[in-house]
This record gives sequence, C-alpha cells and structure tokens, in this order.
Amino acid sequence: MTQVIPQKLNIFTKPWLYTRKIAAGTAAVTEGFYLIFRHQMYQQPNNPNNTRYVQHFCRRLCQVFNIEVQVHGEIPRQPALWVSNHISWLDIAVLGSSARVFFLAKAEIENWPIFGKLAKGGGTLFIKRGSGDSIRIKEQITEFLKQDIPVLFFPEATTTDGSTVKKVHGRILAAAIDANKPVQVCLICYVNKQGELDSIAPYIGNIRFADHVKAMLEMSKVVAHLKALPAIDVEGHTVDSLTKLVQEKMRQGLAELQQAVLVKAEIE
Repeated sequence: MTQVIPQKLNIFTKPWLYTRKIAAGTAAVTEGFYLIFRHQMYQQPNNPNNTRYVQHFCRRLCQVFNIEVQVHGEIPRQPALWVSNHISWLDIAVLGSSARVFFLAKAEIENWPIFGKLAKGGGTLFIKRGSGDSIRIKEQITEFLKQDIPVLFFPEATTTDGSTVKKVHGRILAAAIDANKPVQVCLICYVNKQGELDSIAPYIGNIRFADHVKAMLEMSKVVAHLKALPAIDVEGHTVDSLTKLVQEKMRQGLAELQQAVLVKAEIE
C-alpha cells in the first residue's frame, strides 16, 4: 500500500499550503466523528466490524500528516494479540491504516482533546500503568481474543527514537496464552527522504503534543515501513518464555527492516 503525499510545505513562503493542511486535518477529524455516530460505534466500540471504519480514518490521518505507508510482505487477518515497537502517537494511524485491530493505549490519551474522544469511540482500551489496571485489561483482552477480536498493544510501554526496541513488558501477553491465540509482531520504521531514520516523527522528550502535531504538519514526506513477522504460537509458553521470545523477535525484526530500508551509512 502506497499513498501519494504532498511534498514539504513551508508555512512562511506558502502559508496557504499550511492552511490547506489544517483544513484537511479538520475535515479528517470531522469525518472521524461522523463515522462514530453514523455507524453508532459508541454503542459497541469493540465490535470487529468497526475496524473497517477505524482503518479508513487512520488512512486519512496518514494523508494529512504526510506519511506514506509501505507494507513489506502481507498484513495477516487472523485473530491474534498484536504487538509493535512504539515511536509516536502516529503509530496508531500507521498500524491502523493496514491492520484491522483495536488498540491499547495509556490512560492519558483518553483525556487528550479531540483525539482522546476519537480513540475512545474507535474502541481503544486505556490502561493506567502501574495501577493494577493491567490485570483487568488483561482479562478483558482475553475475552476479546476468545471472540476473535484482535487487539494491539505496545509492550515497551514508552516511545523511542525508533533505532531499537527497549525492554518488553509481557504481563498482557498472558491474554494470548489464556485465549490460546497467537502473538502477531509488527515493526515500524519511519524513514525521511534522505533514507535515514526520521527525527521528527518520534514523540519523545518533553515536547508538547500540540507542538509535535504542528511539527508533523510542517515536515517533509516520511515513509512509514511496516513489516509483520510470522505469528508466534503460544502453545507450551509461560509468560516469561513468551516475553523473552517476543523481545528477541521484535529486536531482530526491526534490525532486518532497517537493513532493508535505510541507506547504508545509517545502519553502519
């Protein structure tokens, strides 16, 4: 899947382009709320049929933020517990544009202006890190998986610059074991026009959300590369052994993806 994205916009020499991007973003958000209420997604936010509307909205967001999504191989459709490396809030739009899944996100996102309400209406599950909420969420995800409802979470529990995978926190992986569903690993790599890891897309440090959104609207086209690995069968695994395997697969998969898409100087 490749999306045609406009080139870099300069708000100082071409302010009308920036205005157009703001208008496109507003239209996408408006369309998102329309989909939620038109199809009454708020009544059954985790109905598997809703993922088609989530996918449509995510593709629109990718267009607004100058993100071209390139998929390496195929994106599976079988019910699974999905995991991915975490670089930015944009990951949800990128992953959601290709994979029909529901997302698990940190509780703070639920309170974000506009995007929080869209995420909730789109079936996102919210978790308070370190509060014991993960046990309840794990049980809820187990029930979803038993009903063939796919859920994706970011096991690093934080965002990174995209160069590597941090420690995987595997408590929620128990949901896949309890439901006897596979774990589906998917990796993301944001690459700029120089063929290097992009430095604007990562949502790290102390940058405010509003400032990061503005930076994303102003940046050059970025290519988000996605690669799904073979599903991991959970049969015979404990949480610890599954966590270790997922960690290994994510790190190896990201290294292989970077080897394929980055210029040689970047990966040496």
